[in-house]
Amino acid sequence: MDISRRWQKEPGARVQGSRPLDRSKVQSPCIVRKPAGGYRLFYTAVGPDKPFPTCHGYLLSAVSDDGLLFRAEPGIRMAPRQALPYACLRVIAPTVTTRASGGWRMYFEARGPANQPAVICSAVSDDLLNWEYEDGIRFQTTGGVGAPRYLALPDGRGRIYCCGCDQQPGSVGKKSEEGVFSAVTSDGLNFEREPGLRLPNGQTEHERSISAAEVLAPTTAGDMWTMFYSPWQDAPPGSVIPVHPCDDPNAVENGVSADFAAASIASDMAGFRSRIFVAYSTDGLAWGPGKCAIEGAGYGGVGGDAVHAEDMSLIEIGDGRYRMYYAACDAHGNWRVVSAVTTDPGIST
Repeated sequence: MDISRRWQKEPGARVQGSRPLDRSKVQSPCIVRKPAGGYRLFYTAVGPDKPFPTCHGYLLSAVSDDGLLFRAEPGIRMAPRQALPYACLRVIAPTVTTRASGGWRMYFEARGPANQPAVICSAVSDDLLNWEYEDGIRFQTTGGVGAPRYLALPDGRGRIYCCGCDQQPGSVGKKSEEGVFSAVTSDGLNFEREPGLRLPNGQTEHERSISAAEVLAPTTAGDMWTMFYSPWQDAPPGSVIPVHPCDDPNAVENGVSADFAAASIASDMAGFRSRIFVAYSTDGLAWGPGKCAIEGAGYGGVGGDAVHAEDMSLIEIGDGRYRMYYAACDAHGNWRVVSAVTTDPGIST
């Protein structure tokens, strides 16, 4: 069966820039079911009303009764902390889980200047709305890691799947591993990296990197583990690619950070393209090559996800069906959160 035909894109946007906090760019959704009913969608945003001029992004939220029509909630859920070198410019890509002691824990990617590798940090909440930053770094690699996705394991532990690179010890600038990493925890705070890569970069043609990977564990004995991931296709040879502000060591000094969204969108639209793939595993550790599940029409095409479809978050909506929320960018450089639903029960082929 053609996997791409099993997802039906839903019209319109679930969240798009509509206020000074998120008018410039919207990305990286995380969907959570509220205890009293309905949904809360956390997402990464940046806009003219950012908390300080060089801020690269923060986390906002919106709520919905039906999972389709969302209402933006006032205020910022989580913002960078200027006193922390590793989290002073940007916090993005949230993933949320419950805590054994009650309440919720959020993991997210944190960034400082370009010479400071991205890391994964955390925050806790009693009400899913007000979040308290937890001290320290939950997980890191030598080359930087981000876009965490949390998965509760059958044995009571938790696992995060995340994307990044690890540099070879003793060599400058040489990357020994790039792709999807995983790490496990028994207490939610201390993570131990699992050896190797879950999925290396380069699984698809002209792949540059993987921006996010979300895994669903099997619910029935004998079923496969399922990973949705978003590889970025490299720009065509000869493309003029502006330096992304996250990779520019002088971004703050030369003023690029002040207009982070415009600079990052210019890089996004320099010939790169992202799509959503699906891969399967028997144990959640070793994964086979993926197949495309969702893609847009490409540069010059129509649709909210024409150029980019990435950073997905899934939730079961009943009858064995799932809804996927994902970040999408059209041919004009406009980013928003859109959704698609499975057309039949289950997600495995």
